Amino acid sequence: MIDSVIRVAQQAAQAILEVYHRGDFTVGQKADASPVTRADLAANDIIIAGLAGIGGYPVLTEESPVAYAQRRHWQKYWLVDPLDGTKDFIAKNDGFTVNIALMENRQPVLGVVLLPVTGDVYYAEKNSGAFKNGRRIINRSQRRDLIASDSIFHSTPLVSEFFAAHKITRITRFGSSIKICKLAEGVIDVYPRLNGTKEWDTAASHIIANEAGCKLIDVVTAKPLTYNKENLVNNHFIASRNDLHFVRAPL
Repeated sequence: MIDSVIRVAQQAAQAILEVYHRGDFTVGQKADASPVTRADLAANDIIIAGLAGIGGYPVLTEESPVAYAQRRHWQKYWLVDPLDGTKDFIAKNDGFTVNIALMENRQPVLGVVLLPVTGDVYYAEKNSGAFKNGRRIINRSQRRDLIASDSIFHSTPLVSEFFAAHKITRITRFGSSIKICKLAEGVIDVYPRLNGTKEWDTAASHIIANEAGCKLIDVVTAKPLTYNKENLVNNHFIASRNDLHFVRAPL
């Protein structure tokens, strides 16, 4: 199944790149004031069509919402962000991804994150390990002088407070779900996300992180993020190596 999902992500990436290189983004705005482009919509259509032949599961995407009354009973479904990092896409900094996750009982069990510009693909299935371009990845870091990541466009004062409280001074910046993938491969040790994300932003990279020895902890519940909630907004969370434990983050 994972190979088929990767092929769908690659097809979506090709459509994204055609728009990216052409430069005709036709930027619009959704109800939540987030941007949307031709590339988001083209990738969305390709992914929905491609996943229709894989498993027969329903699909929830950022661009194709489904009412909670309908999806609340879903035990297994696809959760997709066809273009994660639209602001990075518009800024032409190459830091955007295609995210596809298979969900079961409110948790991701398969995830593919593909970077269209480089072609790099991260993927994982539950209990089968995490991989980048066919090579097994795991965060084996034992650094005490921690390296953290922060968002390019979505940093907040709370994140700065977190870094100061934990005396973290080595900070890198990546777009979209690349931050969590960099955690999975050991490039960074922690990524505090202390403002809004949606479930499709994190699901695919969440399982990749889990299978690489890392975790995404909800700072409200102190438990892993859960999915298919009535409100699809994630609580603030801290992604880190499994051996790191942080006090409750500021809200």
